[in-house]
Amino acid sequence: MTTVMATGTFDLLHPGHGIYLQKSKELGGPDAKLVVVVARDSTVKARKRIPVINENQRLEMIKMLKPVDEAYLGYEGDKFRIVKEIKPDIISIGPDQDFDIERLEESLRKRGINSKVMKVNDYHRDDLDSSCKIIKKIKESDFKDKRLENCD
Repeated sequence: MTTVMATGTFDLLHPGHGIYLQKSKELGGPDAKLVVVVARDSTVKARKRIPVINENQRLEMIKMLKPVDEAYLGYEGDKFRIVKEIKPDIISIGPDQDFDIERLEESLRKRGINSKVMKVNDYHRDDLDSSCKIIKKIKESDFKDKRLENCD
């Protein structure tokens, strides 16, 4: 069985996340196991922005998705630690992740990790195809609907 590892923030889930995970699993063939590593809040804050959804809730949501066989929070500090533990055959890179694949594979090999890095190019194009676009729309919205007053 081929183990594929996918990583990401997965804040404010949208169809693009589902496509990324499904296509990641397909990289390993029909019997592949998909293991997803969800970025820690501290990592997201350092690299992107403050996450809307906390790491434990994001992990819980990822575990519920159909293509996902296992999911874990990443470690703070050493991003390669969890890769060493899981030992994936393939590490999938999402269409919006800017990694130099050859450089990443070289970094992995220096640490004794022989995973192949593959990019998923499929993307769900839509008006709200990223968490940032969803946040922006919420910020621009004028919520005067009385039903929202009782949101707890």
